[in-house]
Amino acid sequence: MNVGFVGVGRMGANMARRLKDRGFHVTAVYDANRAVAASLAQELACAACQDLSEVTAESDVIITVVTDDKAMREIFGESGDNLLVNARGKLFINCATLSPQVHVDVEELARKAGAQTLEACMASSITQAREGSLYLMCGGSREAFRKAEPLLQALGSSIRFIGKSGQAAKVKALVNMVMNINTAGLAEGLGLGATLGLDLKMLREVFSQTGAASRVLETDGEDMQNREHACFFSAAHAAKDSGIAFELAHGAGLDLPLARATKEQYDRMVKEGLGELDKSGVAELTFKDRHKHSGDHV
Repeated sequence: MNVGFVGVGRMGANMARRLKDRGFHVTAVYDANRAVAASLAQELACAACQDLSEVTAESDVIITVVTDDKAMREIFGESGDNLLVNARGKLFINCATLSPQVHVDVEELARKAGAQTLEACMASSITQAREGSLYLMCGGSREAFRKAEPLLQALGSSIRFIGKSGQAAKVKALVNMVMNINTAGLAEGLGLGATLGLDLKMLREVFSQTGAASRVLETDGEDMQNREHACFFSAAHAAKDSGIAFELAHGAGLDLPLARATKEQYDRMVKEGLGELDKSGVAELTFKDRHKHSGDHV
């Protein structure tokens, strides 16, 4: 099974390394940042493709990890260079967090080209991508899921088939919406605690043993206190993903004030040039003494 990758940033590159370690034949990589693709290709001894159609030609399965809806529609465009050129018989596993309708539309485009798609939404981060312990939520046909299973098992420790195309993307949007709300809430709690003169290590310990406990407290609490925001999941991605969930709520006629407020916080981070910080960087907006976001402290 020859495997190609489109989008080899922090997540895609580590997924490719993981598959290489597990004995899969990674044949081609592509990224809008040509230097990134070339560096990874040299590391993995594979082709750094100049064209999307070349990735398809070199691969049986193509894993895509792109930035957003726009990028996804571009790589699966109906004209010019795109992944669907001579794609008959190929399988596309699409791992980015996208609007559900994009997955549905791409599945139909692939079907017309004689190919299959599977959405494999990831509820994990860079470390899990490298270790092969991703939590994967899959949507599409059962046939495509079965065909993808050997790869998925190498990449993930938990693999869940959600349903038809678009359904897994809905679940992922809700996962990230709740995660982002929890992150922003924790930043406010610690920010207020700091202003009240409380010991934040003690406060985090109390949180962990009470109703304030959360997975985000485990992963981000100490980072918020210490202003350590090395990026595992960027504020820019948090803004995008909160936006996907908010649009789903709007379409369903629901008002979600917490989701709206959280999105506004992450949008503010992006606007103030903090979008490439980890999502824990939302604490820079909530601690009283950090309002200037001093670059030498972040």
